[in-house]
Amino acid sequence: MSLLDECFAANRRWAATTVAEDPAFFSRLGALHDPDLLWIGCSDARLPPNEIIGRAPGELFVHRNVGNVVEHADVNCLSVVQYAVDVLHVKHVIVCGHYGCGGIRSAMSSQQFGLIDNWLRHIRDVYVDHRDELTAIANPERRADRLAELNVVVAVENLCHTTIIQNAWRRGQAVAVHGWIYSLEDGLIRDLGVSAERVEQIPPEYRIGPPA
Repeated sequence: MSLLDECFAANRRWAATTVAEDPAFFSRLGALHDPDLLWIGCSDARLPPNEIIGRAPGELFVHRNVGNVVEHADVNCLSVVQYAVDVLHVKHVIVCGHYGCGGIRSAMSSQQFGLIDNWLRHIRDVYVDHRDELTAIANPERRADRLAELNVVVAVENLCHTTIIQNAWRRGQAVAVHGWIYSLEDGLIRDLGVSAERVEQIPPEYRIGPPA
């Protein structure tokens, strides 16, 4: 049996088991899409978002890319955020990075990897902006882990600087942005303490007035 055949067989077993345990599962799932959480995370195959935080299908809206980057000109990511905030009315937007991230390590390397180098440039910018702190860390693994944390912090800042989040706050919508980091070694998430839920928490230079 080929790998893809195994996937189809596993899918059929999962669907049958799910229906046996909960006959109304798919009817309920098809009729309702009302998540309270938007997860922006890394594409790394070792990070299944729903499982990590114990959310059932339908409870978590997800966007993933290499290095969990949030960049102000990324229409793909911003479209997901806009839909999640303006249409689904999620209560929390979570940016979750992880230690041992290949994207982070690649961004710290001078090796060329191809098209992805242009994407990793965003992480390299974070490194340059925090060069003094990072170069002071002698252990290369710890330095990479700290860059992973800083990359999440910048992503949270970039989210809060968007018109999407600021307009939601302006109209009184309860939505908070959080920065988390996940450890592959023990499976635990740590809050980086950079949450924001109102416009007063961002620098005045990034506060944008109401639409004309």
